[in-house]
Amino acid sequence: MSARQDALIRYPGHDLLLPDIVRAENCHLFDSQGRRYVDLESGVWCATVGHGHPRVLRALTEQAARIAHNGYCYGTAVVEEAARELLALTGFDGGKCVLLCSGSEAVEHGVRTAQAAVSRPLLMTMADSYFGAYGSASRRQADEWFSFDWTPCAACPFAGECDQGCQHWSAIPFDRIGGFLFEPGSSSGLVRFPPDKLIRNLVATIRRDGGLVLVNEVTTGFGRTGRWFGHQHYGFAPDVVATGKSLGNGYPVSAALYAPGVHERLGGKPVRYAQSHQNDPLGAAVAREVVRVIADEDLIARGAAAGTRILAGLEAIRAGVGRIAQIRARGPMIAVELDDTPGAALTTRFHRELVGCGYITGRRPGLPVLRIDPALTIEDADIEGFLATFAAVLADA
Repeated sequence: MSARQDALIRYPGHDLLLPDIVRAENCHLFDSQGRRYVDLESGVWCATVGHGHPRVLRALTEQAARIAHNGYCYGTAVVEEAARELLALTGFDGGKCVLLCSGSEAVEHGVRTAQAAVSRPLLMTMADSYFGAYGSASRRQADEWFSFDWTPCAACPFAGECDQGCQHWSAIPFDRIGGFLFEPGSSSGLVRFPPDKLIRNLVATIRRDGGLVLVNEVTTGFGRTGRWFGHQHYGFAPDVVATGKSLGNGYPVSAALYAPGVHERLGGKPVRYAQSHQNDPLGAAVAREVVRVIADEDLIARGAAAGTRILAGLEAIRAGVGRIAQIRARGPMIAVELDDTPGAALTTRFHRELVGCGYITGRRPGLPVLRIDPALTIEDADIEGFLATFAAVLADA
């Protein structure tokens, strides 16, 4: 490792296995020796239309040559255009949007808005959710949050709706809850999906009492689950949507999106959130082009088909080779849980061997879980190559 790499603070729990990547194209990374790797993780689940998509690169360079950054007291047309297109995509025509830099920021902006707009003291969420690196949603202190463990609901034996006859439902302090923040599927990287009935009943109950429904689509948005947004699998319309990651395809841009009427509930008092790169034109131009590329190239359907192909191949490996305890998937967002001992030493070994064979997957530190989150543009040849290699790695063990 060079002195330059030693100077970096890296994310803990993730080994630096490829220190000299010099170029990326669609789902492929290339090191300084010219070796190619298939990126099945899309960076950090961000490069949803593939690394270096030519239309996104063109939008980025052309906007950077015009104006990259706005001050607070002047605007640029591309920012308003991007906001309107994102609001239309979420069904929020006539609503409000703020463009920020990270998914953590988008979630936090939505949380601060909800906390200011409702009178009840608590926001509710699922205990296994992840919402970002800082702020109220990261800390989840008891005076601001109620965390619900939904795992007993996964095997609910009752056919009827959730009601006070259920000990888990009756433990929810609805009289103190003003909003519900839902992460529709990532579950802190483990890819777990709360039951439809539970989510439908929570949304209806919180809405009945005047509360707000927020969704964190930072990980699950823009085709990652086979639809534009993960909450669409649950059939409800939220009040607030936080987006990031895939929105910039690797460029750091995010958005908090508000349905019409939400900001009116603030009574004219703005949410205090100071950010130097709020509503920057460069991020807006990239975000707008990413959304247009997904629509123009029909990438939602393409990604869903890729997810189906990968899932079928993994199920065949599980049946023929073994070593796979469970596969959890929705579209091209897939978690493979392996038979492993505490500490997941075997999973770590498989992860390293796959990299050595030219395939990059995600690894959940300390857990027997590998993540597969390819770009929606992944080619069938890369899928088949990965499946054959994965089967061989598991069989050799």
